[in-house]
Amino acid sequence: MSSELIVSSYELRVNNYKFNYMATFTGFEEIDAWKKARQLCNTTFRLIMTSELGKDFGLRDQINRSSGSIMVNIAEGSERGGNKEFIQFLFIAKSSNSEFKSQLYRILDRNYINEEEFKKIMTLSNEISKMIGGLIKYLKQSDLKGSKFK
Repeated sequence: MSSELIVSSYELRVNNYKFNYMATFTGFEEIDAWKKARQLCNTTFRLIMTSELGKDFGLRDQINRSSGSIMVNIAEGSERGGNKEFIQFLFIAKSSNSEFKSQLYRILDRNYINEEEFKKIMTLSNEISKMIGGLIKYLKQSDLKGSKFK
């Protein structure tokens, strides 16, 4: 039996950001917030590989782990088969995103990136936070409980 989170087609606006949800997710790879988190993770890795951040082992490892935690928790939660557990993991992903943003300020303060790079990465992180928040809001309002409750 494949894991499937069933949701209805839905449009949600949070802070002027529009979220469109498809009828079903058959895999976490279809979740837009996960796709953006993957982009953030790849951006972080490129930053590590191309800047002095790569030599700051503690900070490098912290920001690398927090960026990865965002996408991992979205994926893991989506496979739990229930909306309540999915919401719990989405909150963990959102918290990891906040940790990421705090680490990003440290990277700026240590001059590993310039203000323009900082703003670009922070914008991506803020988009992810809004997307996760929108998905949490949708799941909380949904009458559907998840695939394990069929």
